[in-house]
Amino acid sequence: MIRAATRIAGMILTLVVSSFVIFAAMYAAPGDPVTFLIGNPENMTPERVAEVKAQYNLDQPLIVQYGLWASQAFVGNLGTSFQYHQPVAELMATRLPATLALVAMASVLFIVAGVGLGVLSALRQGKRTDSTITAATTLAASVPSFVIGLLLVSIFSVQLGWFPVSGAGEGFLDRLHHLALPAVALAVGAVAIVSRVTRQSMVEQMSMDHVEAARSFGLTPAKLIRRHVLRNAWGPILTMVALVVASMLAGTVVVESVFGISGVGKLLVDAINTHDFPVVQAVLLYMVITYMVVTTLVDLVHPLLDPRIKAKDKKS
Repeated sequence: MIRAATRIAGMILTLVVSSFVIFAAMYAAPGDPVTFLIGNPENMTPERVAEVKAQYNLDQPLIVQYGLWASQAFVGNLGTSFQYHQPVAELMATRLPATLALVAMASVLFIVAGVGLGVLSALRQGKRTDSTITAATTLAASVPSFVIGLLLVSIFSVQLGWFPVSGAGEGFLDRLHHLALPAVALAVGAVAIVSRVTRQSMVEQMSMDHVEAARSFGLTPAKLIRRHVLRNAWGPILTMVALVVASMLAGTVVVESVFGISGVGKLLVDAINTHDFPVVQAVLLYMVITYMVVTTLVDLVHPLLDPRIKAKDKKS
């Protein structure tokens, strides 16, 4: 109970501090939102400027503006977009499905491929298979996702015509078809990271005394790996997977731009270019919250996969 209460208090404090930093950064950003809101320079009269500032609370001190914004954001009111003239919450709701679908597809790809390659590399450590996988994943991690995306579009969309060039598609199957290449581009670098962590964690477990003891009892290699190696190696693997997924939720900007996907990342870029501060604040707040949620879920699931952590918590 004490650990849960401490975790909740830490999340609340992190959210408050992060939201204030986000709001203050928008307040200090170059460019005047009043100018964008008024639009036509001929309408930039003192009366009109004062009216717009009062309408959007821009005439209030920073701390007052933050308090008004935070109190509304707490109940789901994220303000109105300067550019689209519609509630930011509704705008986010229309863009989130594409981003979440993209991250979900990429997560499935990098988890299956990353863990699989890591296990294979650990089982073949010191052999050609191990060195080949290590070299391939190192190369994959060094190539930016936008380069991989452009290469995939050039080969599979333009030359072969197997996949659409842009868009997120409509309907389940059509969306899978449209997001296949973006998901691959987003997942390639993550495969390298997860495979390395999986390999290292398994190699460490394979050198443990309890594994040697289990091997001496005549367990088959498959049972030995499944029961005594991979099970105890899940901790670092799960942690890294969660961090990668959280970073993907906040880092789809480049891939969405390359493939013309109208997701949250693309929305953030457009909002920054047009000084649409309410949208920028909402997207950045979404990124902070998703990161916190993912890491908290890992903390809750981790003891279920590793009984040693559960036992340690009971002792403490």
